[in-house]
Amino acid sequence: MQGTVEVTDLFKGAFLLCMGGRLDQVKIRNNGRRIATFLITGPDLDRLDSDYRCGRALVNPVELRESLNHLRDVMFEKLRKTEGRYKHANRPRGYRASQAH
Repeated sequence: MQGTVEVTDLFKGAFLLCMGGRLDQVKIRNNGRRIATFLITGPDLDRLDSDYRCGRALVNPVELRESLNHLRDVMFEKLRKTEGRYKHANRPRGYRASQAH
């Protein structure tokens, strides 16, 4: 059965991707500190989540590393985009840094 789960744990997210999950979305929340949430869909996510929490999770370490790197890349790209929005949110409309003398 197809399911969906939201995780903030990079290792759990990478494990779920290794086991056939698909990364559908990355959300960034900012409530004093920025937190990335990964929305993962796929079959048997409840069972996989339980296996992960209970220490029964087994995975190919090379696949885990690749999944971790993928999640980090996507997360940091999303963080850079949202940081730009927050960083320049208070600047006057039409402002150009090159015009400031």
